[in-house]
Amino acid sequence: MWQRAHHLTLACYQVTRAFPKEERFGLVSQIRRCASSIGANIAEGCGRDTSKEFRRFVSIATGSVTELRNHLVLCRDLGILDGGDFADLDREAETVRRMLAGLLAKPGDRR
Repeated sequence: MWQRAHHLTLACYQVTRAFPKEERFGLVSQIRRCASSIGANIAEGCGRDTSKEFRRFVSIATGSVTELRNHLVLCRDLGILDGGDFADLDREAETVRRMLAGLLAKPGDRR
């Protein structure tokens, strides 16, 4: 799962390179921050001692995926992100979100 989140982050970095310069500290920063937060929270959760702590970090990662998807919709609607790139990134973000939801649905399971 971390690998999928990492792949999504790399794809977001690649796509945002072509964004307008005036968005460097706006949407580019926000997209990169929430995308990288997904994998970081998965990794941090795996390093924790309890299932409760792990689940908390998975939940935070899920929030970051949702935030990312919101930013992608905004970029598409503003005409900054073309439909094909949006579809690819949104599809991958949804896959990661479902994987995270699967982890949260397993009671007491750590990984």
